[in-house]
Amino acid sequence: MKVYLAGPMTGYPEWNFPAFHAAAKTLREFGYEVVSPAEIDLETGFDPSAPVSDFTPADRVAALRRDVQAILGVDGVALLDGWEASEGAKVEAHLGSALDLMVAPVEAFVTMARYSRKETQN
Repeated sequence: MKVYLAGPMTGYPEWNFPAFHAAAKTLREFGYEVVSPAEIDLETGFDPSAPVSDFTPADRVAALRRDVQAILGVDGVALLDGWEASEGAKVEAHLGSALDLMVAPVEAFVTMARYSRKETQN
């Protein structure tokens, strides 16, 4: 199952990349293919130590367009803590719901994978 990570970035130290990286690692350990906007940002040269003032409205729109496109190619949206306070993550969650994808906290995806592993072992 391919999942997109949605969560808050703006206003967090290092744009909350550590939380995105930790969640991606955990989900991959449980067999998920992960699309992480933090990893995409790094691949495109974004500096997570950059101040918020360096991130323009045009940058925000470009990132959201890219992320919406990414969501069109996944099976679920895994939510990081604090997603409800993020305008971008709320859009991503709503889009996932509108596309009838599984939209749930990261922990729910982990629980589902654990349950699936138990079922295949029995």
